[in-house]
Amino acid sequence: MAFDYDLFVIGGGSGGVRAARVAAGEAGAKVALAESSRYGGTCVIRGCVPKKLMVFASEYAPMVADARAYGWEIDARGFDWPAFRGKLEAELDRLEDIYRKLLAGSGVETFDQRARLVDPHTVELADGTRKTARHILLAMGGWPVKPEMENAEHAITSNEVFHLETLPQSMLIVGGGYIACEFAGIFNGLGVEVTQYYRGAQVLRGFDDEARGLVSEEMQQAGVDLHLGTNVIAMEKREGGIWVKATNGTERVFDQVLFATGRAPNTADMGLEDAGVTLGRRGEVVVDEYSQTSVPSIYAIGDVTDRLNLTPVAIREGMAFVETVFRGNPTPVDHVCVPTAIFTQPEMGTVGLSEEDAREQGPIEVYCTSFRPMQTSFAGRPDRVLMKLVVCAETRRVLGCHIVAPGAGEMIQLAGIAVKMGATKEDFDRTVAVHPTMSEEIVTMRAPVRKA
Repeated sequence: MAFDYDLFVIGGGSGGVRAARVAAGEAGAKVALAESSRYGGTCVIRGCVPKKLMVFASEYAPMVADARAYGWEIDARGFDWPAFRGKLEAELDRLEDIYRKLLAGSGVETFDQRARLVDPHTVELADGTRKTARHILLAMGGWPVKPEMENAEHAITSNEVFHLETLPQSMLIVGGGYIACEFAGIFNGLGVEVTQYYRGAQVLRGFDDEARGLVSEEMQQAGVDLHLGTNVIAMEKREGGIWVKATNGTERVFDQVLFATGRAPNTADMGLEDAGVTLGRRGEVVVDEYSQTSVPSIYAIGDVTDRLNLTPVAIREGMAFVETVFRGNPTPVDHVCVPTAIFTQPEMGTVGLSEEDAREQGPIEVYCTSFRPMQTSFAGRPDRVLMKLVVCAETRRVLGCHIVAPGAGEMIQLAGIAVKMGATKEDFDRTVAVHPTMSEEIVTMRAPVRKA
């Protein structure tokens, strides 16, 4: 059978675009890609990039006070949200244009419309046109979900948060994951009165307990009104804002409510099950280690598979897919020891196992220190940072590294190389410290604080 394309990609996010570009530009395949929204996907348009720019903006407020402590005469006249938002939107437009040009330059044919599966080799575009392909790659990503409750439509999600017309005076953020905690820090830094509700006992579930505990403490010290074990039970639009009743009995009106209560794979009404593609309990596309679905001609990468929902991982999965399918070199995706950063304030950088997970695998030693860093201590701020290594007691291999500090994301990238290579605690000890830095503590901790 003759196909229209060697590969048809559904989804123009980071993973889908990378797979399409490499398959067409380097592997010589005839490739098409369909995207119903903006090119760049969650990361570029609704996630990592605009969020990080907002983090940068929000971190300038304490810098002004710090500068005065260091002898500078500086006055801040307040934050101009419309001016910032205009520059932010212009930057996202620029990045989307780059994505479009990269696809065009690689010879990828693009369709700016929704596509859904018809059968294992056919997709149907929104205008009714059908295209066939030898291989189909699902890269539709994920989408924020709101809790099923009355009047939930009055709240926003992380999709809309970048496009607020005005900066609210007060905001309730519901959730305790990294998205909720990052936006709590952002809006608090921009001068918004931030309240955060999380139904769990501690924020950032799944991360190292000690590290997330410090993040929680520092968030509250910075001004975030965090309520743990608390959830929303009722809300409605009222004059002056959105009235919210919480499980702790409080009732309050907020200018804005942000639900950051989870994301779901973008698989609804895609024709996947009719085409034979197996979906998991949360609607995720079930794939094997080579990103192949239950249908041999259909593969899936990125958040739609709900494996490890990180942009660089989706890109790696896209590259492995091309290597497997178009270069005849079966390449499984490596999801082990992936370093990641959470852009809370302070940041958290982590790679490998948490202390809790490592303890379940066997005897461990924990090396940890928490202290006031030089820069902010001199300025009179009480901020604390944390450096932590989790070490296998038998092999001496560093199983996990956890950093809570300004710039933790930059530090964990480099520490991640050592942990991925299997470095031992003695390898860390043999490394000369860079002084005076916060990160030198990673190589100067000599005695374990506990064993388990």
